[in-house]
Amino acid sequence: METPLILPALGPLYLTLGPWVEALLRFIVGMALVPHGMRMCLGYFKGTGIPISNVAGLAGTFERKGYHPAWLWTYGVVLTQFVAAPLFALGLFTRPMALPIFILLALSAYDHAKYDGYFWNRSGVEYPAMWAAGALYFLINGAGPISLDHWLIGWEF
Repeated sequence: METPLILPALGPLYLTLGPWVEALLRFIVGMALVPHGMRMCLGYFKGTGIPISNVAGLAGTFERKGYHPAWLWTYGVVLTQFVAAPLFALGLFTRPMALPIFILLALSAYDHAKYDGYFWNRSGVEYPAMWAAGALYFLINGAGPISLDHWLIGWEF
């Protein structure tokens, strides 16, 4: 059953643009993690709000917050931000890449809710929860027709 449109004449436009907008959302959700990883793990973008600027600092943060073993969580985050996120953004192995991204963002949302409250401008749950929902969408629905999964493999991974 199709949902009736308020402006039925826009139906063909929605059908045409829908896959492209979905691909844009997937790209933004995935690529948003890369500069975040560059900041936390490599020290780029100094003065942008967090004191963590290397892998050892990230491991120390996990240790202080009770995520044990800290090295396992640290390398999981590094791999998620530098491997899973770009592959997800391109729509390659989308569902397997969406899983660690969703887990990272959901745990981040939980951690920020616990320590920082709700609002994004206070490093709260709002921002990571929104991105976790985006990753969950692609974990459930796959990459869509505008993806490397579709173009190279012929089906949504």
